[in-house]
Amino acid sequence: MGRVQDKIALVFGAGSVGRGWGNGNAAAVAYAREGARVVAVDLDPEAAQTTAALIESEGAEALALAADVTVPAQVQAAVDAAMARFGRIDILHNNVGMNLPGGAIDASLESWQKVMDVNMTSVFLACKAVLPIMVAQGSGAIVNISSLAAIRTLGYPYVSYHASKAALNHYTRAVAIEFADRGIRANTIMPGIMDTPHIYRQISGYYSSIEEMKAKRAAIPPMKHQGEGWDVAWAAVFLASDEAKFITGVALPVDGGQHCVAS
Repeated sequence: MGRVQDKIALVFGAGSVGRGWGNGNAAAVAYAREGARVVAVDLDPEAAQTTAALIESEGAEALALAADVTVPAQVQAAVDAAMARFGRIDILHNNVGMNLPGGAIDASLESWQKVMDVNMTSVFLACKAVLPIMVAQGSGAIVNISSLAAIRTLGYPYVSYHASKAALNHYTRAVAIEFADRGIRANTIMPGIMDTPHIYRQISGYYSSIEEMKAKRAAIPPMKHQGEGWDVAWAAVFLASDEAKFITGVALPVDGGQHCVAS
């Protein structure tokens, strides 16, 4: 039996922004490989369909949906579609995130609000829609993808990103405690220095070349290499599974030990 056999996993941000494995599509496929049926939701309908097709090519069941996670009606529509297809939601996985450059002075109000909406308000909306279902079921697991930036600065001028991820960690703790006696668990994962398609769009401009970026980033974690989307995905499977049935309110670093050393 798979570790999440016969569970229904609703994954927001299940696509990838480029070729290869990001945190979102790896998690969606990992859930499926461990026995779950997956609802793959992404802003980009093609990205959602690509992930669903990968899952189906391996013999599992998936539903692809498009939604903007900052729009309440679209989040609710995705949840309703998942319920119409499968009748329950056992795992809520919130992977959507973004960063925009700017420090405490030069970040614009617009960029600040955009990052907060995508990184934090989206999770609030998803949980608000799914938690009543989990309460009625008497069970559920929520996995929110945060960042090591929630607990330490990472060297990039992303003040809104750091603040939003710190808020996400504590929001998740609050949800974990509020629903702990109703069979619902909520945890975060904090990826560190990761080699995913995301960095080639969001971070590469801070380096003279891709090779320089990869070399300098790999030198940061104590393990001396970057992580990958699968590292986050398998951590998510564990936290969503019954193996973690007595774990809630945790912010789990997946960072090659970086959280242990001085910034």
